[in-house]
Amino acid sequence: MDQQFVDGSWKRKFALLWIGQFFSLISSSAVNFAIIIYLSIQTQSAEVLAFSAIAGLLPQALIGPFAGVFIDRWNRKKAMIYADGFVAVCTLIMSASFYLGFESLLLIYVMLALRSVGSAFHMPAMQASIPLLAPESEFLRIGGINQIIQSISSIAGPAIGAIAIGLMPIGTVLLLDVIGAAFAITTLLFIAIPNPIKKENVPSEGIKQVWNDLHLGFQEIHTNKGLRMLFFYSVVAMFCIMPVAVLFPLLTIQHFNGDKFEMSVIEIVWGVGMLVGGGVLGIWKPKIKKVVLINIMNIIIGITFSWSGLLDASQFIMFAVLTAIGGVAAAMYNASFTTIIQEEIQPQMLGRVFSLYYSVVIIPSVFGLLSTGFVADFIGIKQTFIWLGIVVSFVGIIAFFTPSLMRLGKEKS
Repeated sequence: MDQQFVDGSWKRKFALLWIGQFFSLISSSAVNFAIIIYLSIQTQSAEVLAFSAIAGLLPQALIGPFAGVFIDRWNRKKAMIYADGFVAVCTLIMSASFYLGFESLLLIYVMLALRSVGSAFHMPAMQASIPLLAPESEFLRIGGINQIIQSISSIAGPAIGAIAIGLMPIGTVLLLDVIGAAFAITTLLFIAIPNPIKKENVPSEGIKQVWNDLHLGFQEIHTNKGLRMLFFYSVVAMFCIMPVAVLFPLLTIQHFNGDKFEMSVIEIVWGVGMLVGGGVLGIWKPKIKKVVLINIMNIIIGITFSWSGLLDASQFIMFAVLTAIGGVAAAMYNASFTTIIQEEIQPQMLGRVFSLYYSVVIIPSVFGLLSTGFVADFIGIKQTFIWLGIVVSFVGIIAFFTPSLMRLGKEKS
């Protein structure tokens, strides 16, 4: 273990970091779910939900690679603070517009897009800071605990969001996100996050150098064939997963005849599943290779999607159970995937690599989302779940027969 981690002070830093992120995540989860309820009940349109998802994802995908270059140069703590602050300001503007009676889908799309810009800087900066705060032997456990925090937020957030939008106007509900961001920023002020050691005699200014840094990030992924294949399979899986994720509220409303309560139940059980999955990795260090875990989790997620599409309208409880199982698999997938990247990539390159990953995954997913409304109307929501679930499971199966991918982490294990 590195000398800087011997005294255990890194644990205190993480405790404070997690407290701040917990309040930020739970408030964001509540607000996001309130917006989903608002749009689902007001429009009951797959296209509207798909476009709102695109607005929240596409800006992050487009500027993400460039954000990663600057994250690797900037103070990562400040990057997270400024990103949280920007997202809070955007949410405050959206809240004010609702108070003034200016409610439009265009406004929601624009504000979701601007919030996505802030996320493009915050998420990679957060992930790239972990190797600078903890020993490598703890990465998977930290990933599991991160999943626990996200899971608790996924459980409590929808419940809070559903209650809040039932008691308060949407403009007031949005203020919860502002409060959460303020709390997260405050906790970050008390944490010292070191910056990675930079190479000497390397210029840090100019457009040309930005492109060079971006190229280095691509090269870091491209030269590692196993990591390259991991990214490829992730892109294919997410191309199918994103449209299904968008259709969950409509399947609940239209097929299972649900309302706000049933929508909340599905979101909560997904969060419970993620809590269990994150808890398993946070408490127990599995001896199984992380890449094997990733493949198995893809298979399980695909099965839960397809099985959900086969259920009758009277089998809502079974739908909830399958959703919870999918949450467990998603948590274990995310933690394992993040850990592999943190282990394979040098700390000074992590910001741009994480940003590139989000962009490489999200941009193809946008095309899947654009076709969501057409596919759902043409073959039906249930059939969409069935066929896309089959593809996700197939990705997990075929990955086992990719030698370069299966060798990932072999040297370190």
